This record gives sequence, C-alpha cells and structure tokens, in this order.
Amino acid sequence: MNFKGLPFLFLVFTSALSWSQNEVANNLIVDGNEAHEQAEYIDAEAQYRKAVSLAPEKSEALHNLGNTNYRIEDYSAASQRFFQTQKNTTSKNEKHAAFHNLGNVYMQQKDYAQAVAAFKNGLRNNPTDEETRYNYALAKELLEKEQQQDQQDEQNQDNQDQDQDKEDQDKEGDQEKKDEKGDQEDPKDEGEDKDKKEGEDGESEDDSKEKPEEDKPKNPEKEGEGDEKKQPPPQPKPGQISPEQVKSLLEAMNNQEKGVQEKVNAQKVKGTPVKTKKDW
Repeated sequence: MNFKGLPFLFLVFTSALSWSQNEVANNLIVDGNEAHEQAEYIDAEAQYRKAVSLAPEKSEALHNLGNTNYRIEDYSAASQRFFQTQKNTTSKNEKHAAFHNLGNVYMQQKDYAQAVAAFKNGLRNNPTDEETRYNYALAKELLEKEQQQDQQDEQNQDNQDQDQDKEDQDKEGDQEKKDEKGDQEDPKDEGEDKDKKEGEDGESEDDSKEKPEEDKPKNPEKEGEGDEKKQPPPQPKPGQISPEQVKSLLEAMNNQEKGVQEKVNAQKVKGTPVKTKKDW
C-alpha cells in the first residue's frame, strides 16, 4: 500500500516548563530522535517515554512516541499517542501531523472509514498538504470498493437464500404430492391388506381342520363312549336277570311257540281226508 509517510515533530521550547525540566525533556527527545533515525526503535521508545513522564503535555515527545509505536507495528498504542497529541495541542500544524499519522494507522488496519475521517481532519488543519490529500483520496477509493464488495456479498447471500428457499419449497411441494398420492392409494391398500388378512385367517382355519386327529382336542363325550366300550359288561345283581338271560328266554319262548304251531298244523293235515276218486 503506497501512502505517504509520517510527519516528525521537532523541539519547541515552552515557558510552561521549568528550565531544568524543559532541558532534560528536550535532551531525551533529541536522544530519541537519533535512535529513531538509526532504526533503534526500542531505544527511541524508551527515551520518548521518559520525556513524556517528565512533561505529559509536551506534544513532541508524545507524537514521536506514536511514530516509534507505528514503526514496531504496535498500531493500537500508536493510534492512542496520535489521538492524544491532537487533543493536547492547539497548533494546527501539530494537529495536522497527528491526524495524518492517525490516518496511516487506520490504513494499516484496513479501517478505511476511520482513515478517511482522519485524513479529512488533517486537511482541515492544513489544506495544502499533498501527501495528506493523496492518502485521503486513496482511503476513500478503498472504502468505496469495500462497500461495493459488501453490497455484492450481501446480494449474493440474498440470492443464495432465495435459491435455498425455492429449493425447500419445491421439496415441500413434491412431498405434499407424494402424501396426497399415498392417501388416494390407501383405500386400495387397505382392501388388499384386509383380503390378505382374511386369506391368512382362512388358511389358518383350513390348517386347523386338516390337523391330524391326535392334534385335535379330544371330545370328552366320545372319550367316555370309548371308555364304556372298553369296560366289561356289567354283572347282574342278585335277583336280577341279565340281558343274555332275557335274550335266551325270548328265544326259548319263540322256539316253543314255533313248535306248538307246527304241531297244530300237523294235526290239521292229518284230519283232512285225501280224495282218491273224482267227484262226479
């Protein structure tokens, strides 16, 4: 990123400090500037910090400490130093330098909106500085591109969400059609299931009919009959006639009656005369 460099503040003696404090603080700032030019930023930072501790309101020490923080890429500390510098000073040149460097910090952090605001404030305090104007134009261009990209990303996200919503709606519609089709086919399926169940029940009944006799539960009455057949004939009690005796008596009576009838018939035959001649 090609933006213009950091303004550097040099010593300005003020009457607010005592002569001894002012001399010590100024000497520390000089030592810090020499170390900074030699890229000895750690040493430079130490010298500036000592100067700030002796004279917190001395803008040169605070501003140059911010420059050292910037060089070692401690952008958070640098932005604090530059902001405090422009707040403490009443000099337009010092305000301009502080806002310019603050804009450079925001550029490094890619915070282009803040950078545009910082460079604009720098130009308000020094409208003729071309480096500040250049950095302002660059920050504004980068901000516009960023906003366009954000809008494009948002549009792409909206399109993606719409596509996803449409896809979800299509899936829901397909599912509803499948459900409706399934509901229409249900009565037939229920009938088939019922016929199938009745068929299975019929087969079960046939199977039960075809079971061998030993698988069927036995009839207690028939079992009783079988048991009676297997039992020996009952013995007659004393004074009673057995069925066999009754049968024998009946047969004897029939035979006797038959014999009597034969005798009667024989007598009839004998008493009838036999004709030897024809009757004339």
